[in-house]
Amino acid sequence: MSIPQQQIETVRAFNRDYTRRIGVLSQGLLDSPYSLTQVRVMYELAHRPGVAAGELARDLGLDRGYLSRILQRFEAERLIERAADTADARRRPLRLTVAGRRVFGPLERRAQRQVRDLLAGLDEARRGALLEAMGAIRRAFSPEPAAAVSLRPHRPGDMGWVVERHGTLYAREYGWNQEFEALVAGITADFIRRLDPARERCWIAERDGRRLGCVFLVAGSGGAAKLRLLLVEPEARGLGLGRRLIGECVRFARAAGYRRVLLWTQSNLHAARHLYAQAGFSCLGRERHRSFGRALVAETWQLELEPGPRAARRPPRTAKR
Repeated sequence: MSIPQQQIETVRAFNRDYTRRIGVLSQGLLDSPYSLTQVRVMYELAHRPGVAAGELARDLGLDRGYLSRILQRFEAERLIERAADTADARRRPLRLTVAGRRVFGPLERRAQRQVRDLLAGLDEARRGALLEAMGAIRRAFSPEPAAAVSLRPHRPGDMGWVVERHGTLYAREYGWNQEFEALVAGITADFIRRLDPARERCWIAERDGRRLGCVFLVAGSGGAAKLRLLLVEPEARGLGLGRRLIGECVRFARAAGYRRVLLWTQSNLHAARHLYAQAGFSCLGRERHRSFGRALVAETWQLELEPGPRAARRPPRTAKR
């Protein structure tokens, strides 16, 4: 994968700024005679008593020789002790001594005070944005399995998120202008005003309270439903979430008694088109147009349905949109 130089420089600039702010570049971390790595090893020993040196090296990504020299210094200063493992004579669990806890305790308190002072300089809104961004960084490098993502019905606040994320992501990834955001705003407003819960639904994908995707199913005409506003956040792509959202739409449409599901998309939305084809949709036609500040090729896709055994028997509602 080719990474733009600007993205590389952005990450490096962030690293330089953040390491300066938390004092990592100082000779001793937290006004102590210990380096960042040494304090981190102390932290692990304080919170994981009995951990072995090999586990520490693996979990912290440290060279075993480098870690060994750190541990030798700690032993010489009587900050740690090695115990014998009765189950495995080769394993020597490590733990802080009383002296080690006396050294580490003030370092822990200084670290907490440092972060408290850092956050105190921000108002509540900026502090929340900072913490959310930190969480996003951790999630980006530690993706969770798709099973951790739940799907729920919409609730107050979700429509604003749907509009904002569509506007932001499509501008960033495809260069679409605010016309598209206006279109999404109209669809969501219409959905809320005219919702028929028995035949229409919105699904919000969520993990740990963070929205990761959405999709809508709304009534069309002639016994058809419309699949609309499928979106998956970049951090959740590759987890099968898009396929799962489409599957929920199809199951609901079948149970509600719709004869077919239609959708409108664009030819350059390759990932979405691939998912629609996998779900059994077929492209009925294409039309060139200029919208959202771009020359595009619109496509209409359709999936024919066989009603399920518990499908609704009421006549199809006249489309309102």
